[in-house]
Amino acid sequence: MKETSSSKSISTKLERIAKMAKSMPGVPLSTLAHHMDIEWLHEAYRRTRKDAAVGVDGQTAAEYEANLEANLRSLLDRAKSGEHYRAPPVRRVYIPKGGDNTKLRPIGIPSFEDKVLQRAAAMVLEAVYEQDFLDCSYGFRPGRSAHQAVQAVWKQAMDMGGCWVLEVDIEDFFGSLDKAKLREIFCQRMRDGVLVRLIGKWLNAGVMEDGCICHPETGVPQGGVISPILSNVYLHEVLDQWFATQIRPRLKGRGHLTRFADDFVMTFEREQDARRMLDVLPKRFGKYGLRIHPTKTRLVRFYPPSSPSNSHEGEGQRQRSFDLLGFTLYWGRSRKGTWVVQQKTMKSRFRRALRHITLWCRENRHMPVSEQSKTLSQKLRGHYSYYGVTGNGRALENLYDEVRRIWHKWLGRRSNRPLYWDRMQAILKAFPLSRPRIVHSVYLRVAKP
Repeated sequence: MKETSSSKSISTKLERIAKMAKSMPGVPLSTLAHHMDIEWLHEAYRRTRKDAAVGVDGQTAAEYEANLEANLRSLLDRAKSGEHYRAPPVRRVYIPKGGDNTKLRPIGIPSFEDKVLQRAAAMVLEAVYEQDFLDCSYGFRPGRSAHQAVQAVWKQAMDMGGCWVLEVDIEDFFGSLDKAKLREIFCQRMRDGVLVRLIGKWLNAGVMEDGCICHPETGVPQGGVISPILSNVYLHEVLDQWFATQIRPRLKGRGHLTRFADDFVMTFEREQDARRMLDVLPKRFGKYGLRIHPTKTRLVRFYPPSSPSNSHEGEGQRQRSFDLLGFTLYWGRSRKGTWVVQQKTMKSRFRRALRHITLWCRENRHMPVSEQSKTLSQKLRGHYSYYGVTGNGRALENLYDEVRRIWHKWLGRRSNRPLYWDRMQAILKAFPLSRPRIVHSVYLRVAKP
């Protein structure tokens, strides 16, 4: 009951902050940190993941919770006073990028206490900036998802009957973001001394790798609790607002921007507008320390094959489709025979899922078959929950068939006795794997333009 009343109190405070920010658009806000009291930190602690990797101090959530009240009060006092709080460096680790084990993505892991304080600050910033952010932005925002972003692009292409798609890749966004520019953008809306000071300390905290601490001149740690909201603040100024106020009014035809964090595409009714954007975008980003990837950024003529605006002679499917947030969008025939935009799992994501399944089956082939079936079904359901969209049934069925084949292979290596397929069928009947299912209907849940 205490948690419920506390959560209601926090919701009231968040609504109050949001109402103030909405009533004062573009005005720097200077009285926000007083909302961050002990109750606020308790809520931030509740929202912080407890099972994540530890930071440089090695402290776990359980260890922090053992003396939670005293720890939170000490953290609050140090954060408010400013002089006694020092942001610890983040611990840098590397994870495979895009499922390719040859390419690694750096991830920064803050200490648990820092995660709590960053969450507390992020709650304030979110309440303010949600009043400023535009509808074209979908990443790391409450009530918004990657599926909504993909559906928005789907609707744009369908409404225009085909379009020119500018598929953009920002090269090392989190590592190249200009800290000075970020502070400048941040202070246009935030003048609260406590929050400005905290953001500055987190940006200058440094990174620990192999026992050595370095202080990069650019970038924010990808993986930090505060990083998503800061990246949205940055790209709101660099891209979203610029496109809405300076680019769209000058277009000869319709044009749309759809962004999820640092992934975005632009759709244009006219080729002239798309090519002009392709020319000007690198210059705009260059002013803010960002680079457009020269080979991963491309312009796609995205029209139905039968459209007079389209000619597929000499073009493969790669030139007639584009990727967005794990999906490949392309034109295909509906059940009624009309051309519609369809979605399927990106080939790289499909291969990555199979690699993870293969590795798991190899390492756990001696587990009881019932336990293996349960875990594999959980993995499949997790895949379906994201990729189970209208029109992607074939890819889901292919994954299901491949997982059965992989499972059969590694069950057969539990002993020297061969596992024939009729025996495997009996196992699948006794311990069935989760069948593919469509979770997201693109026709029923179309995002607003």
